[in-house]
Amino acid sequence: MISHPAGDKPVLFISDLHLDPVRPRVTQLFIEFLASADAAAVYILGDLFEAWVGDDMVTGNEPEFAAMRALQHRGIPLYVMRGNRDFLLGERFAELAGAELLPDPTVIDLHGERTLLMHGDSLCTDDTKHQEFRTMVNDPNWQATFLQMPLDDRLALARTVRQESTNRNAALADYLMDVNEEAVVAAMREHGVHTLIHGHTHRPAVHEFELDSAPGRRIVLGDWYEQGSQLYCLGDVRQLLSMPLPDDN
Repeated sequence: MISHPAGDKPVLFISDLHLDPVRPRVTQLFIEFLASADAAAVYILGDLFEAWVGDDMVTGNEPEFAAMRALQHRGIPLYVMRGNRDFLLGERFAELAGAELLPDPTVIDLHGERTLLMHGDSLCTDDTKHQEFRTMVNDPNWQATFLQMPLDDRLALARTVRQESTNRNAALADYLMDVNEEAVVAAMREHGVHTLIHGHTHRPAVHEFELDSAPGRRIVLGDWYEQGSQLYCLGDVRQLLSMPLPDDN
């Protein structure tokens, strides 16, 4: 288990950046965030990229990769969890980013507290169509077949799937877009935790509730569309913070 003892530097969590060339200000904010991070560790809990069709889609010379590797040079561990948009992140990505890939879910010791980390889409059990898609794309045989396709074909298919997803989500009932509370409790009980940190729903909040006669807490990370969002953890402090996007140049 990864352990972060109490100290004088925070542990930072982000997710759902959806980095995309069409949103350069988000990429710039991400680079600036990493450059200024004076942290014990940085966690990215899924959907770092809008779409990831294989580790061969980048060279590693992109500015965001240089910024991630710079954390390693400064002695700050970077942990990355796959999301529903970048489930194909592989070992070459991890090497280029100077990061460690985490399974979903993962339990860490956060300043003495067992804490469950998830991307969050597996908790949206009411959306059965998404769960069927999730099962399909996480199948090793499906992934192997997909990765054998030419890069241009994979990119074209990803664009089609993204558009279909956008159209579907626009018509989806609100509750289907959020986690199922019974799934949340079941996951927390399974892993023996009273704190869960996740992203995916783009609904930043701290939810306090009772879990097996003790205080429970579910912290939801925000997305990076109109602003940046981070969770700052130091000692007993768990604070969601927003960050403005840089001005257009």
